[in-house]
Amino acid sequence: MASNVRKRKRGFALLDPERRKEVARRGGQTAHRLGHGHTFTQEERRKGGERGGYAVSRDRAYMAEIGRRGGENSKGRHASARGYHRKQQ
Repeated sequence: MASNVRKRKRGFALLDPERRKEVARRGGQTAHRLGHGHTFTQEERRKGGERGGYAVSRDRAYMAEIGRRGGENSKGRHASARGYHRKQQ
């Protein structure tokens, strides 16, 4: 199959975004009403956050980059927020 051939939209992709959102909302409500919906416990939420944090932190280059950006954004803010100022000479 040629890579430049566009696929036709089908199913939900044909719906406008508002209609798609409405259908999804009703599906979720129905699932909960029938007892098939899932509500996460505090423990499940904690474990999910832990897994996500672990997955992100394995990428050392990414962690270094976000740390660098955070440091650049906060330069000078911390000292001035506490009332410490350099004496000008």
